[in-house]
Amino acid sequence: MSESSFDPTRRRLLNVAAATILLSVAAPGIAAAASRVVAVRVWPASSYTRITLESSEPLRYKQFTLTNPNRLVIDLEGLQLNGILKDISTQITAADPFIKTARAGQNTPDTVRIVLELKSEVKPQLFTLAPVAEFRNRLVVDLYPTAVQDDPLLSLLEDYNKGKIDQPELKTRPKSGNDGSRSIIVMLDPGHGGEDPGAIGPSGTREKDVVLKIGRELKRLIDAESGMKAYMTRDEDVFIPLGVRVAKARKLNADLFISIHADAFMNPSARGTSVFALSEKGATSTAARFLAQTQNEADLIGGVKLNAKDRYLAHTLFDLTQTATINDSLRLGKQVLGKVGGLNRLHRGQVEQAGFAVLKAPDIPSILVETAFISNPDEEQRLIDPDFQGNMAAAIMAGVKTYFKQGAALASRA
Repeated sequence: MSESSFDPTRRRLLNVAAATILLSVAAPGIAAAASRVVAVRVWPASSYTRITLESSEPLRYKQFTLTNPNRLVIDLEGLQLNGILKDISTQITAADPFIKTARAGQNTPDTVRIVLELKSEVKPQLFTLAPVAEFRNRLVVDLYPTAVQDDPLLSLLEDYNKGKIDQPELKTRPKSGNDGSRSIIVMLDPGHGGEDPGAIGPSGTREKDVVLKIGRELKRLIDAESGMKAYMTRDEDVFIPLGVRVAKARKLNADLFISIHADAFMNPSARGTSVFALSEKGATSTAARFLAQTQNEADLIGGVKLNAKDRYLAHTLFDLTQTATINDSLRLGKQVLGKVGGLNRLHRGQVEQAGFAVLKAPDIPSILVETAFISNPDEEQRLIDPDFQGNMAAAIMAGVKTYFKQGAALASRA
């Protein structure tokens, strides 16, 4: 079956990494005698490096660390060494901030040992994931730096991995607009990243790549504007859980949260730009509900330790008494929709609403911009065009400026 014959929610998972090594699937009706590793993927980033081992059956493992030099040793039980594991060394790049080298060997007749030689001391976290979508069983190896106090994102990730994130108190918004006494803080959220590629276009364009480029351009425009400052939930190809994205915005007392995506649909003729806000009462359309469901799967695709995720969501969503924030989000969305409509046709002529997890900061007006349909061949080509990327960023920026010119209130810093 060709890649193009899959619907986008399945197709988005096929091109999960440039460095993916796949093993041929056994013929139908032939049962595997033991677990086998079918793919190894390595995602180096400044925040943390992630390794995923995808296997036909759940992997049983033990881990320990050694010093002089620093090493992480992982023993995979009930496994035989194969070519995929032998080639793990080829996936380690000199730019990886944490891993110096990697090697695998048959340590005992039924145990494969992986040794990661490290550039510095790390805090490893290992956990398994059940099959989801096109992924089979996964063992996730996350390597975090030992010192995180100077990096707000790393501190949040560390708290998240412990099953908690300390939340700031709810911030009220003053009745008056911005008086110019402080900078407007905008949190930009390029969707997906790392193990989660997002939607994939007919020619293989990955959503996570194009939205990062648009996000970087939008940040440049915001930072060049007097009295405004932009931050990004991710500025590299790294997976950041949805809850951490929201928590980072709240930690920085952001005045706005803008999530940037490029959606997909089963019908490749679907096209146009859309803007969404949160809904507490259900989606405004079937398409909006479908889109929210696929976007909310990012944590399952990217790989989140479930107990941490569940505890965090239970902690943050508290009572969702955010009617005023949603109203502000709709006003912001209306202004952005009006500006992007001059660049690309609109999928719908109004701001839609659905239960997007990434828009659930109760005290920050938040919108999600679906810049174009990456599943549409014509719009996929527009999305990879630097001019379109720049113009889309400029249109979103214009909508943000109009929103504040109309007297939008800022979050209280008290």
